[in-house]
Amino acid sequence: MSKPILMPTKPAKAPQPGVSLHEIHTALARIRDSIYLSPCARSEYFSQLTENSVYLKLDNLQRTGAFKERGALNKLLTLSADERSRGVIAASAGNHAQGVAYHAGRHGIRAQICMPLTTPLIKVSATKSYGAEVILHGANYDEACEEAVRRSQQFGMTFVHPFDDEVVIAGQGTMGLEILEQVPDIEAVIAPIGGGGLIAGVACAIKETNSKVRVIGVQPARLPSMKVAIAEGHPVTLSPAATIADGIAVRRAGEKTLPLIQKYVDDIVTVDEEEIANAILLLLEREKTLAEGAGAAAIAALINRKTPLSGKKVAVLVCGGNIDVSLLSRIMERGLVKDGRLVRLRVHLPDYPGALHRLTGILAQHRANIVETSYDRAYYGVNLGDTAIDITMETRGPDHIAELLSALSASGYVHERIL
Repeated sequence: MSKPILMPTKPAKAPQPGVSLHEIHTALARIRDSIYLSPCARSEYFSQLTENSVYLKLDNLQRTGAFKERGALNKLLTLSADERSRGVIAASAGNHAQGVAYHAGRHGIRAQICMPLTTPLIKVSATKSYGAEVILHGANYDEACEEAVRRSQQFGMTFVHPFDDEVVIAGQGTMGLEILEQVPDIEAVIAPIGGGGLIAGVACAIKETNSKVRVIGVQPARLPSMKVAIAEGHPVTLSPAATIADGIAVRRAGEKTLPLIQKYVDDIVTVDEEEIANAILLLLEREKTLAEGAGAAAIAALINRKTPLSGKKVAVLVCGGNIDVSLLSRIMERGLVKDGRLVRLRVHLPDYPGALHRLTGILAQHRANIVETSYDRAYYGVNLGDTAIDITMETRGPDHIAELLSALSASGYVHERIL
């Protein structure tokens, strides 16, 4: 059993409507024995990179690979005997599905999970392995959710919402209490936002204990649903958009999470796809920790200076690590491009024996490692008697790329960088 979390020194407040600090402490006492107390360790690399003292809260180390277990378990443990006997149902294509399935199985509660038809087989298999019945339905999460609600009403099963449920929000907020225990003098917390369940709970826990701590949310630039909701004063349904941060790709902010975020969250910023990809790569290389896109969004915001933080003690939530290997491969490649360690150049050269040998000699002289080449004699405005070659190379960074471009220009080659 982990050591108790310190209660706030100020007098306890009476429970208020919605989610309160009291309810989050109650949730922590309820789930503590079944949830891993994830580390919140200082990162020397990210501290130096951002000129802050950075602590990574690694909830990607939970049994199912994400923080979603907290809210799911808290919900399950508050069910009545009758509700338990009728079972639970949820809609999810990832972490929420596995959190509900795992803990429902541990407590002998029948669980159904509605997942989109496009859900990767590995996620379907993982959810089934925890004992849940998987129903594949619909082309996307919204359609799967509609089916889950319909089944809930038809069969009398309890619907476990992934974020817009006060009991679920209180469960997610337990991470905030752990951070306060692990780093008592923390000055800022950065968390990803999808529907808002995680940051709503964490921000409530943090601010009601120490109102001086800044709480900053991060969303993908392609789907900033909560940022739009804050600006409009109510949830707005955004158009569908693809993002590698699929765990927080929520088109509409929660009705119950929005008021909590309006009250407790200081700012919401966005990050683009390349920034997320680079953050995943840096976490893997520098911290030896695997994060999915949603789990890396918060550190992406910090390292790309999206926040005004400097010289502060900052806790960054790395809250999910479930990522497909094929997607990870593509993300790593994008991260290498963003970091200047993978570059593709198109070079025009005369089409005669030895021309390629001369070109590769220049590249070898400057220590670039060629990983792929592609010739073309008919396109890209190539003159008769000439050819164009696309060369993909591993490099040491932006300065090395600049060195290569300068060397090619000095040798008379017409070239361009392909982005």
